Amino acid sequence: MVNYGEAILEGFEYLLGNHPEVFVMGQGLWSPWYVGNSMTDLDKKFGKERVIDTPVSELACTGAAVGASMCGYKPIVVHPRIDFMMYAIDPIVNQAAKWSHMLGGQANAAVTIRGIVNRGGEQGAQHSQALHSWFAHVPGLRVVMPASVQDARDLLISSALSNDPVVFIDDRWLYDREAELPPIEPIPLEQIGPAIVKKGADITLVGSSFSTYLCEQAAGMLSINKIDAEVIDLRVINPLDVSLIVESVRKTGHLCVVDGGWTNCGLAGEVIAAVTERCEPVCFKSAPRRLTLTDTPAPTSKHLEAAYYTSVEDIINTVNGILDKS
Repeated sequence: MVNYGEAILEGFEYLLGNHPEVFVMGQGLWSPWYVGNSMTDLDKKFGKERVIDTPVSELACTGAAVGASMCGYKPIVVHPRIDFMMYAIDPIVNQAAKWSHMLGGQANAAVTIRGIVNRGGEQGAQHSQALHSWFAHVPGLRVVMPASVQDARDLLISSALSNDPVVFIDDRWLYDREAELPPIEPIPLEQIGPAIVKKGADITLVGSSFSTYLCEQAAGMLSINKIDAEVIDLRVINPLDVSLIVESVRKTGHLCVVDGGWTNCGLAGEVIAAVTERCEPVCFKSAPRRLTLTDTPAPTSKHLEAAYYTSVEDIINTVNGILDKS
């Protein structure tokens, strides 16, 4: 059995072992305090010239990685807290996302920017954000959010081998998930879309990253009460493909989208809008629902955190409410 963090480590080992154009840079890459067990001893195995622990400057290391990507390398820059990727917005949004378009496809910023979501534990509002919907809003960026152990490994590999700039977002709350992994078979990132995690007929639950895991757990508990929920993992949120969700909603008639970000201008609202644009009104037996964070910065108090973050019980109660009214 391999856990989520170890799966990311396997992805790095495959990339560094098979692709000399790949190197990794960022803060705290030699420290489990920063990156958990996802990069253990990579510097010892592949050398500190390929696994580079940088000074504390998100802007500088991201800008250097974007520049290297324009010179034939495939760098992966790691931000141990996605909150502080905000210091690197210019090279990500104004540079990497734009160059292929501005240069007529003659050059590509083949850079992967890994942002780690690290919430909870009374860390407070400045250390508890997801921000994925920000990056998904930007044309030219692919945005990837793996939920499963296998996707943590395989989507990292697909992201790093892509010729496009990719924001790869993993969540520390997933690091204890475990699974048996098959041999690595790289798949081009542009061929990867949503996946049905659990088939069902009564309601469609949609999530990404840790929200998908919550949906899986909720679906298991709902099945005890004979509610058959279908769970769909988005996996890639830009470009966003909702065709699988549309098919599911035409079958179930009910849609609930769970997201670890805020409501306003968020991923859940975009999924619902995209699905309702493609589904005839007669498809819906109830109004689509979204479960997101309250529109307020994250609290520091442990007791307030328990109320702030979406739980399995929240999903179960919402589903029961939807089906009771239909």
